[in-house]
Amino acid sequence: MKKNGVFSITEFARLARTTRDTLLFYDKIGLLSPVSRGDNNYRHYSHNQLGIINLIRTLQALGMPLSRIKSLIRKRSPELLEAVLENQIKQLDEQIGGLTSAQKLLRSLKSNISAHLDVDETVIEVRHKPEENIILGEQNDYSGDRNDYDALFSFYKSCIKKYPDLDLNYPVWAQFSEERIKRRDWVWPDRYYFYNSEGRDRKPAALYATGYTRGGYGQSHSLYVRLLDYIDANGFEICGPAYEEYPLNEICEPDENNYLMRVMITVRRRR
Repeated sequence: MKKNGVFSITEFARLARTTRDTLLFYDKIGLLSPVSRGDNNYRHYSHNQLGIINLIRTLQALGMPLSRIKSLIRKRSPELLEAVLENQIKQLDEQIGGLTSAQKLLRSLKSNISAHLDVDETVIEVRHKPEENIILGEQNDYSGDRNDYDALFSFYKSCIKKYPDLDLNYPVWAQFSEERIKRRDWVWPDRYYFYNSEGRDRKPAALYATGYTRGGYGQSHSLYVRLLDYIDANGFEICGPAYEEYPLNEICEPDENNYLMRVMITVRRRR
């Protein structure tokens, strides 16, 4: 800062974390002009203008047109600026909420993919899994001419009603009841669900016989047969629902016949 209390355009640009060309443009359109010019026509800026340029750049970054910013700066008053800032804060909060939801979704998808890149599809194992929050739909209705797509649509509608502010972009999976699995009926699911930390339902902590295979949606028959044979041969019995998921699906796998399917059947040691 010079003794006369002003900065050169280069110094001011450095302090404002902008460029000399930006300041020249702002001056050209009458948005922010130097407080004075030297005998050599060099532009001089005051430290008081740092607050103004920070406001200009912040509002511009939030998408406000320069013409509107210019009008705001010219007509500024505490009342006007308060109203404008309140509106911008509201918009920013909405954007942050959207970005936070997008971040959670992307992290969930990435974590899911990373966990299943090296799965051994030949192995079936029984392992204890912790409780997880899910959003679980009502019993699917297949009366009349309704099919699994009708049931899926109803599931989405019920989720929107119960969770109006919830992001529904998460993958949806299928749950089959213990009775259905025991009678080897696993064509259309009893319920749909998806994982979400805000879900009011739970996928309970339990032992799960878990196996994998490759195939498109609904091509699960051979995996269920393998799982039931394993459960019977290793001293376990079914004691709860089965959960059918596709960790590697159309999001990352172009060939639907190569989707990675996972089935988890709730079990316990045979009594």
